[in-house]
Amino acid sequence: MIRSADKDQDTVELGEVLARAFHDDPVILWMLPGGKGSALMFATLARYQHALADLAYRDDVMAGAALWDPPGHEGDMEGAIPGFVEAMGDRVSHGMLLEEALAAHRPKEPHWYLAQIGVVPEAQGSGVGGELMRAGLARVDAEGLAAYLESSKESNVPIYEHYGFTVTERVDLPDGPPMWGMWRPSKR
Repeated sequence: MIRSADKDQDTVELGEVLARAFHDDPVILWMLPGGKGSALMFATLARYQHALADLAYRDDVMAGAALWDPPGHEGDMEGAIPGFVEAMGDRVSHGMLLEEALAAHRPKEPHWYLAQIGVVPEAQGSGVGGELMRAGLARVDAEGLAAYLESSKESNVPIYEHYGFTVTERVDLPDGPPMWGMWRPSKR
């Protein structure tokens, strides 16, 4: 089952789910060695920075989440700063470097942005990620727009290609791992 998150009630659990989903992610480990603080960081992103969160459930337990932004969305950085500082401490500069590097490469054409999508390890391979992706892309397609994401794992690129995304470029983070910008054109 997929439902929209309630930012007042769901963000703590959503943050924990994404932290578990990204436990071995090279970019998260570059920003937050050992993943320490990642649950609060993801909860802060969901509450303040991203417009929509889709939640996936298996047996009434949250198993995955996806964070999306419509064209032109601007997050509430002022509201997010305390959460980022608490979550990241002196590593907050790495988060700023990441955002600057990625923002410089995002397409200018109006599009939906898939900021994060993740599934807890025990539910990976069960179709949860596909359900989340299809729900988000249905919204994108209903508006006749394109979509964009950055893959932080090269091994996930073929998964996104299955949903119509193609690699547009590789983004090398300063003293960090690479990421792959991926574009999905409008279906209209």
